[in-house]
Amino acid sequence: MEYVLTAKNLSKDYKGFRALDNLSLHVPKGAVYGLVGKNGAGKTTLIRILCALQEPSAGEYTIFGVDSGDRGILQARGRMGAVVEAPAVYQELTAEENLRIQYKVLGRRDLEGISGLLELVGLENTGRKKVKNFSLGMRQRLGIAVALAGEPELLILDEPVNGLDPQGIIEMRRLLQKLNREKGVTILISSHILDELSKLATHYGFIDKGRMVEEMEAADMGEELEKHYMKLMGGDWDE
Repeated sequence: MEYVLTAKNLSKDYKGFRALDNLSLHVPKGAVYGLVGKNGAGKTTLIRILCALQEPSAGEYTIFGVDSGDRGILQARGRMGAVVEAPAVYQELTAEENLRIQYKVLGRRDLEGISGLLELVGLENTGRKKVKNFSLGMRQRLGIAVALAGEPELLILDEPVNGLDPQGIIEMRRLLQKLNREKGVTILISSHILDELSKLATHYGFIDKGRMVEEMEAADMGEELEKHYMKLMGGDWDE
């Protein structure tokens, strides 16, 4: 099996606290990988390390087969996009203006793709409306559009449905399904909301107290999925 993202024995220590504890991870190409765990389990810490926003205390990871310590990791990371914690967008600008800035940051001179990107995320009719006047769901979708500006093959999303209303959750789900099925984008999505992940994920990783306690394919889970989730959220996963 071809993996676009792996981690081996990743640890992250703070003063008196271990956020990640020898965690390993395997994200297959073309998957929607659901990283499941309750708040504080280490999901965001893992994502921040994978996105080079933090350094691990120990362990290693690979992106498209390139080891995190190799010179080529910057080029490999250029093939991924991410939205970590909150979308990094300019509140006083429009959706189109935000994308124009991101295109310039990436060195892209072909601005023709911006209209298609706005249409893809359902923001084509926002016109001169400033981001500060967007709904939370609209801001989340704009954040994904910014992450997609570099045409990534891997998209990493940290709790993208947090705070969304039911309609916003449905719109987010449809967008991610379209990216995966029609564009072939591999997606790593962290969440503590099992019901929504179960409509998207092809693979799962269950994380608890900074440890990866189990990885499984959705096709192999069946009725065990909810049992795994309840054990995880109840804090009584078998040691």
